[in-house]
Amino acid sequence: MSKITFLGAGSTVFAKNLLGDCMTVPALQGFEFALYDIDQKRLRDSDMMLNHLKERLNSTVKIVPYTNRKEALRNAKYVINAIQVGGYHPCTITDFEIPKKYGLRQTIADTIGIGGVFRSLRTIPVMLDFARDMQEVCPDAWFLNYTNPMAVLTGTMIKYGGIQTVGLCHSVQVCADQLLRSLDMPTDNIQWKIAGINHMAWLLEIKRNGEDLYPEIKKRALIKQQTKHDDMVRFELMLRFGYYVTESSEHNAEYYPYFIKRQYPELIDKFNIPLDEYPRRCEKQIKDWKKMREHLVHNRDLTHERTHEYGSYIIEAMETNKTFKFGGNVLNTGGLISNLPRKACVEVPCLVDASGVAPTYVGDLPEQLAALNRTHINPQLLTIEAAMTRKKEYIYQAAMLDPHTSAELSIDDIVSLCDDLIEAHGDWLPKYN
Repeated sequence: MSKITFLGAGSTVFAKNLLGDCMTVPALQGFEFALYDIDQKRLRDSDMMLNHLKERLNSTVKIVPYTNRKEALRNAKYVINAIQVGGYHPCTITDFEIPKKYGLRQTIADTIGIGGVFRSLRTIPVMLDFARDMQEVCPDAWFLNYTNPMAVLTGTMIKYGGIQTVGLCHSVQVCADQLLRSLDMPTDNIQWKIAGINHMAWLLEIKRNGEDLYPEIKKRALIKQQTKHDDMVRFELMLRFGYYVTESSEHNAEYYPYFIKRQYPELIDKFNIPLDEYPRRCEKQIKDWKKMREHLVHNRDLTHERTHEYGSYIIEAMETNKTFKFGGNVLNTGGLISNLPRKACVEVPCLVDASGVAPTYVGDLPEQLAALNRTHINPQLLTIEAAMTRKKEYIYQAAMLDPHTSAELSIDDIVSLCDDLIEAHGDWLPKYN
């Protein structure tokens, strides 16, 4: 029996989306879905939910919860990763509250910036433990990574984990449609191309029946910027740098040194920036979970329609040898994006079939876009260096190279902030020299 293992299966909503999608695929009937999570209560919830869904969808998959990670991974053909090390409490709270004492504000803090650096540092050791287990019990499995920070973790797994890995985000496949809808433009018959790095990939072209839509997009965006809306940061970046970026404005507000500035507090209102957005979302999720749990876990009438998540389509393509195209995160081996570093993890169009994932060659990005990407690749590579060498100096250097952190804080304050975060994380981090 072929096996898909889901690490972090206690993420019940995401397990419903990914594994519910897989249940709708004829080629995946008869598979075992192995569920693993360190939270046994959430694991039981997901097990119950997926069994109800299986019955409703008349699927023949087998749902098996595991308390032993290595056994969950044993003989797996595919491994889906959706873990969060340290959770909202205490680690995400720490990532926000300690920088705030230094006057450094964030919105999401899960990708780059000081929050992204420390989320990476506490997650990389766990991911490499997964890789060691997989080398022993399922060395040929494909690892589909959904956990952030996407570029750092995927790059680490490929380079140091020795596991076939591709990173998958939600923003690529919805970027063009959402942009057009926000500007009251039709979404039919469009063709688009996206490449860059995760959460900062660029809509390089968008056409309808061969016609470039960017001139009309920018014309409408310029008008829309005159009134407050939820995507002001991305529109500003597009109007200044020429291209639309994949991830949301609340993410991108903290990726650059232009928007969240103590010296110019009026920018927060001007660009409608939701400071501390991720903690608010987490608090709401926690508050709403009791009601949501009743609907998801105990609902025998629960049903599912296949989502836009790439996971099930990739697995289906590998099982059926029918080619599927998607936006994936892979190492920039061979210079897929030729004006970005070879060590970088890039997000590019990929093809997948029974032979595996084949990233496509993009060539040069427009130079201004490559420059923006490189400013974030630098701290990503230093973060990986810190995790692999356990040298504290690389943590400091990663933080010093982050555009937002370095624009707001002095070198001494950055070092002090990192020391405070290391101390506050305690055993969530390994020991650094």
